[in-house]
Amino acid sequence: MPRLAPFAVAALLAAAAPLLVSDATAQPAPAQGAAAQPQPASPQATAQTVAKVQAFYDSTTSFFSNFTQEFFVKSHNVRKESKGKVTFAKPGKMAWDYETPAGNRVVSDGTTLKVYEAANKQMFEQNIDKSQYPAALSFLTGTGKLSDSFTFVMYPGASMNFPGGNVLVGTPKKESAAYTKVLFYVDTSTFHVRRALIVDAQGNRNRFDFVEPKVNVQVNDGTFKLVPPPGTQVIKP
Repeated sequence: MPRLAPFAVAALLAAAAPLLVSDATAQPAPAQGAAAQPQPASPQATAQTVAKVQAFYDSTTSFFSNFTQEFFVKSHNVRKESKGKVTFAKPGKMAWDYETPAGNRVVSDGTTLKVYEAANKQMFEQNIDKSQYPAALSFLTGTGKLSDSFTFVMYPGASMNFPGGNVLVGTPKKESAAYTKVLFYVDTSTFHVRRALIVDAQGNRNRFDFVEPKVNVQVNDGTFKLVPPPGTQVIKP
C-alpha cells in the first residue's frame, strides 16, 4: 500500500482534533520566575467548565472558522504550518478546506472520512466507524460528549500562555493510537474552544487555532462532499 504523505498524516490528526497554542506539551510549563508548577483547578471547577463547554456546543447546529495549523514532527524536529477554513455540522459532518497547502481537503459526511492531497493526487478513504480520529471532535459534531471521551485536569490559562481562559488537559478514556493527550483552550467569556493541541505517543504535536469562529451558520450539504479529480489514487486501508 502506498505510504501516506505527511499532509495526510497531519490531516488525519486534524480529524481528531477540535477539532482547534504555543509550544506547550501535555504538561504545563512553569511561568517565568516561578519555582513550582501551576496548580490544577479543583475537580468541581473542572467539571463545571467541561459542562459549560458541552452545553454551549449542544446548543449549536453548525460551526465555521478560519484556522491555522502547526504540525510538529518530533523525530525530525520539523514544523509544518498551514491554514484554511473548517466547517462542522450535526450530525457528524466536517470539512477542512486548506488554503495552504492549496487544494488539500479533509471531509466527512458522517459516514465516510476522506483526506485528499492535491499535490500527490492521492485520497485516503475510510469508514468513519473504523477510524479512531474523529473521537476528539465528537462534541463538535453532535455525536459524543467530552466527559464520555476524556478524563480532564484544568489549569489556568495564564500559566499556559493563554490569558483570559482555561486549559482542559484531556486524557482519552479509551486508549488511542492517534493521541495520548488533547488540550482544549477555552475562552471563559464564551466557553468556545479557541485552540486545540493534540499530542501523540511519539511526542508529535498538532496545534489548531480557530480564528473568528461562528456558530449556527447556514451550511450547504455540498460542503461535506468530496469527489476527487480524475486520475486520483484512492487509498483504502
